[in-house]
Amino acid sequence: MEMPGERHKNAWRSEIVARRVAAPAAAHAKEAAALAAAVGELTVSDWVCAYVPVRGEPGSTELLDRLRAAGARVLLPVTAAVGPLDWAEYTGADGLREARWGLREPGGPRLGAAAVGSAELILVPALAVDRRGVRLGRGAGYYDRTLGAARADARLVAVVRDDELVDRLPEEPHDIRMGWALTPGGAHRLGERAGTE
Repeated sequence: MEMPGERHKNAWRSEIVARRVAAPAAAHAKEAAALAAAVGELTVSDWVCAYVPVRGEPGSTELLDRLRAAGARVLLPVTAAVGPLDWAEYTGADGLREARWGLREPGGPRLGAAAVGSAELILVPALAVDRRGVRLGRGAGYYDRTLGAARADARLVAVVRDDELVDRLPEEPHDIRMGWALTPGGAHRLGERAGTE
């Protein structure tokens, strides 16, 4: 049974995924390079949670390498059956292995789901985010189950293409709002503090 607003979320998902699939490889590479440069607009902390983009998601491992070069310890998600994400340290692209659902994950020791609580900066995959901070994910709920364990002062940053930062998305009670969006065009403050509520 669909929850209120779910049909509308699915329509958003279908449209955005189709646009990402249709994007030429050269445009994706250009956006990935711009995202890697734009991450420098965010103050990089000692601990950062991020992810490896797959299936047309914006970005590349270049962004992760830039974070490490800035002195951050970068943690990447490791998926389990159901529940919050586990984490492992990113040591470079050659330390990644193929995982379920076409994901790429670090092959090193798992640090447990609580490791997200160490991060001061958390880069979150998104299909879209609105100016209030409402994030549209793929619908599996992994990040909704994970971000509750984040530090209260962690900066939550949705990573999207420029046209995926939109005015308003449907929101549900379990949705955790983002404080920032990172796009190829730069870092954008979201929500009440940005004066957009």
